[in-house]
Amino acid sequence: MTSAVYIHIPFCHHICHYCDFNKVFMKNQPVDLYIDMLIQEMKTVHTGSEPMKSIFVGGGTPTALSAEQLKKLCEGIQSTFRITEETEYTFEANPGDLSKDKISVLKASGVNRLSFGVQSFNDRLLEKIGRNHRADDVYRSVREAQEGGFSNISIDLIYALPEQTLEDFEDTIDRALELDLPHYSGYSLIVEPKTVFYNLMRKGRLPLPGEDTEAAMYDLLMEKMAAKGLHQYEISNFAKPGHESLHNLTYWENESYYGFGAGAHGYVNGIRYSNIGPVSKYIQTLKDGNLPVFHEAEVTLYEKMEEEMFLGLRKTDGVSISHFKQKFDVELMDIFDAPVKNMTERKLLVAENDRIRLTREGRFLGNEVFQSFLGLN
Repeated sequence: MTSAVYIHIPFCHHICHYCDFNKVFMKNQPVDLYIDMLIQEMKTVHTGSEPMKSIFVGGGTPTALSAEQLKKLCEGIQSTFRITEETEYTFEANPGDLSKDKISVLKASGVNRLSFGVQSFNDRLLEKIGRNHRADDVYRSVREAQEGGFSNISIDLIYALPEQTLEDFEDTIDRALELDLPHYSGYSLIVEPKTVFYNLMRKGRLPLPGEDTEAAMYDLLMEKMAAKGLHQYEISNFAKPGHESLHNLTYWENESYYGFGAGAHGYVNGIRYSNIGPVSKYIQTLKDGNLPVFHEAEVTLYEKMEEEMFLGLRKTDGVSISHFKQKFDVELMDIFDAPVKNMTERKLLVAENDRIRLTREGRFLGNEVFQSFLGLN
């Protein structure tokens, strides 16, 4: 049974220099028609009545939509999926875009969680990375969201930005924690192809902090979150007890989820799929009465086991040996004895009490650990 949903809104008023998600400038785009076709896709694919565990609307910038467009989208979501009081229903939001009328629409539509793309509280850095909001917008948007009835709020931060110092990042963490929110995410910058930053880096014009500074930033993030009583339940995510993101846990626990919208990815009935990316082609495919799937691949049993390891080890609790046996009817160590022993000897993994998990040192070299579980078959 699939009880998690990702819905993609590809429109942005502004394109950030580091972003490689499927997105387009909103101006002159057929936004209303896109919403119609998105709802059509959801209703065609999902016909069950089981309650949803999580619904996550991301982008792009979902809050780039007008209040009327948001209302139309939310009505489509409500009429397609069974949403209960237990459903985690999240919208990504840009601090510069979330007006009071949009907050009212989301609240009235049953949305119960907001995730703000803050990235930094340093206005100079925000400008440098191509964000169109400033620190004051964050304070205002969070305050207005709380006044509008939202208490479950998360903010994303990015570190190892061009010209960012450890002191810069410490100030951002401190200002973020002053808001006393239930959930925070902190990601190091990854320079992806086809982005402004990638082009600058190729020309030698992207002054990134060194690896030691990046590691110090991550160390500081973990320390300050722990001191504030926030549990690090995944490599990059921190929450007050009971406020862990159910949607993100769907990914890390290797469970199935629908992906709707242009360029969205999904994982249903053992098949991973991605949708057509270009908005016009996505719309036309649905208009023609077809589903907008661009690529799909059945995941083999061995690939599922690999994914169980490299996704599950992102969680602080790691991977359960008994759950692995129950899920795949095979002993974990019969498959992954070599990488577990190797990474344990290097003190990057620890195996105890039915679980295999990253050590604190292992969190700094997570990608190297995850890589060790791939391609053994």
